[in-house]
Amino acid sequence: MSFSITVQPSGRQFEAGPDETLLAAAIRQGIGLPYGCKDGACGSCKCKLLSGRVTHGPHQDKALSPEEAAQGYVLTCCGTAQTDVVLESRQVTEAGLHPVKKMPARVAGLQKLSPDVMRVRLQLPANDVMQYHAGQFIEFILRDGARRSYSMASAPHTVLANGAPMTDLHIRHMPGGKFTDHVFGAMKEKEILRIEGPLGSFFLREDSAKPIVLLASGTGFAPLKAIIEHMQHQGITRPAVLYWGGRRPHDLYMHEWAVARAAEMPQLRYVPVVSDALPEDGWQGRTGFVHQAVLQDWPDLSGHQVYACGAPVMVDAARRDFSAQAGLPPEEFYADAFTSEADKHGG
Repeated sequence: MSFSITVQPSGRQFEAGPDETLLAAAIRQGIGLPYGCKDGACGSCKCKLLSGRVTHGPHQDKALSPEEAAQGYVLTCCGTAQTDVVLESRQVTEAGLHPVKKMPARVAGLQKLSPDVMRVRLQLPANDVMQYHAGQFIEFILRDGARRSYSMASAPHTVLANGAPMTDLHIRHMPGGKFTDHVFGAMKEKEILRIEGPLGSFFLREDSAKPIVLLASGTGFAPLKAIIEHMQHQGITRPAVLYWGGRRPHDLYMHEWAVARAAEMPQLRYVPVVSDALPEDGWQGRTGFVHQAVLQDWPDLSGHQVYACGAPVMVDAARRDFSAQAGLPPEEFYADAFTSEADKHGG
């Protein structure tokens, strides 16, 4: 037995079983609903339930408050259909999302980009090259079945540039985290990992000509780097500005790369923002919270698209303030909030 799920306003339809989440069913059938953590913690997958009945598994109130549930909102990552359902989701993506596959990946290189950020270069299977949109992510499947999500920091066209298919990830060390402790400790080149991907609905909407604000905090820069590489490769000339925020200057761990891209691409500007610089940093640039820097420069965002990635507190503040204070249409805010295991489980 399965139920019919319809997504408005696109009219896309898929089937969901009584024991699988709406999101899992959509991914299985190539329907690109928006999502982030897949764990009921971030709220990225929130949709309006127009008709039908959905029951929820465990989730956090910050992702779906009781008030929002009463207004008919659901989380597709932990919501299960009990009847045929009609959802409203403006971010449902076009047909042609690349198939999601499980595959082995070999660690081909490790490079510290800052004291707590590691560039992990993965070699992918050559006989079945993973296709993806710049901005999407993969999940590592750990031995105990746990999963860890990381955005690909390189554009799809670069994967085959060096013969063997490669992609880069930017992994921040979370002390005590079983995966990142391994990355920063015992991980060696040639190690084999299991991954699944590509995942996520965070990528450049190329059917629009609107100017773009790219907004990152910390390693949220990774998918935006991929998008910038993709824009350069495709000759996309829409005006774009990258705002990248960190606590200290070293958190902007590829600052020189961003400066160089802005010099090469006439349509791209780069605005680095540091919130907690110390005197010894000698920081001469913008200070404060990165999303506030956007509002200072762009009091009217009504004609823009925004792509935001990073800490949930930054993404949530930007989503709220850009619409309330600068007139950004809510459907033009595309986001990927990074929730760590600590964010999900409080430890």
